Order: sequence, then C-alpha cells, then structure tokens
Amino acid sequence: MSDAPEATHRQLFETRLHPMPEDARAGLAATADEPDLSAYCFDPVPRVVRAVMDNPKAGLPHARLIAAHHGNAAGLDALGERAALAADMEVQRLLLRNPQTSAPLLQRILARRRLTDVYNATHSHELPERNRTGAMQVLRRRFTEVSAEERVEVILRTEGRVLAALSGLTLDGRTAALLCARTFTSTLIVENLARWPATPPPVILHLLKQPMLRQMPQLRAMLRRHPNCPASAR
Repeated sequence: MSDAPEATHRQLFETRLHPMPEDARAGLAATADEPDLSAYCFDPVPRVVRAVMDNPKAGLPHARLIAAHHGNAAGLDALGERAALAADMEVQRLLLRNPQTSAPLLQRILARRRLTDVYNATHSHELPERNRTGAMQVLRRRFTEVSAEERVEVILRTEGRVLAALSGLTLDGRTAALLCARTFTSTLIVENLARWPATPPPVILHLLKQPMLRQMPQLRAMLRRHPNCPASAR
C-alpha cells in the first residue's frame, strides 16, 4: 500500500473507529470489510489486532500495516502466530524495524536466516538498538549451532568483521580445516583473524604461509604475537 492510502486508513480509524468502545471495535474488526478492515490495523489494542487477524478477509496488506504501525508486543505476537503471513519477507522486514517486536518473535524471524543476514541485522541502521542487540544474541547462539560451512561463509563474507561479535566462542576442527583449505588475499580478514583471541593454531600457521604476507612484515608480526601461534612459528 502507498503512503496515501495508509494516511487515509489511519485517519478513518482515528476519526470514526477509535471513539467506539474497545469491545465494539474488537467485534467489528473480526468481520469488517474495506476500508474499515485496513483502518483497524492502526488500532493500538492487541485484542483488536488479533480480531483483524481472525478476519477471513485479512491478508498480506493488513499484516504489513500491523507490522509497520502496531505498537504493542502482544498484538505483534498475534501476527507472528500466523505462519503464512509471518513468512512474508516484507512483514519480517517491518517487524525487525518495529521497536515493540518481542524477543521471541525476533528470534523466530532470524532463526531461519543465513548467519550473514543475521550479522547484517546487528549493524542495520533500520533496526532499533533493542532489536540489533537481539540479533547479536541470535548470531552468537546460532554460530555454535550451524554447519562449519556456514561458519566459514559468514567469516569470509564479512572479511572477519563478524569475529568481533564472537568473543568467548571458539572454532571447531572442521571450521579450522575449511579455513586452512583457502588461499587468503584480503588483508582485512587476516587482520581480523590475527586480532581474534580464539583463532586456532593451524589457522595461524596457514595465514603465515600466505603469499600476500611476504610483503607485509607488520601483519606477520601480528600473527606471531597471537597467543595461539605455535612456538615454532614465532
């Protein structure tokens, strides 16, 4: 829906529907037709929003209005219970931007995203600080749960920037082996691995052997000062 219809629906709600008692709004929202149905999406009361979701005429346009404008976590949770609607990427984008989205709903949205997408959410200026913090918690938890291939993917795609969010975590042998199977040409990813305290010894040795480091004595020195650098390479 464009901004003009949204403004019209909001005005309709504020001028004609909002003055009615809450019980009446909840009853009418469950059977309303347009334009009232879209107008009820601006109701601040979760009970009314749930009634909108129960309306058989409600669909994605209404879910997107609620995700964008509703200001109560309980009402947003009612939307999240509708799996088909909550699976819509635009609904999810709007829920991620909504500062009232509950932590459990935020986690469900991000639980099926690639780690790279979850990392991007932790830095998105579109998300409120509260939701960025929630995304960071999801990132740390899921980093320990996903496959080694996906761990390597997020490290490579972020050029190691993700490691700053993973303090206290470690890399398993499979992830380390996959990193050791690659040739590194990015200075930034080597620097980030050199700064991360948990970079495993085999990865440190592999990085020291990269051709790009031959002309980078400072970067070699960083790796040799790493606490996990084997004594034989110091």
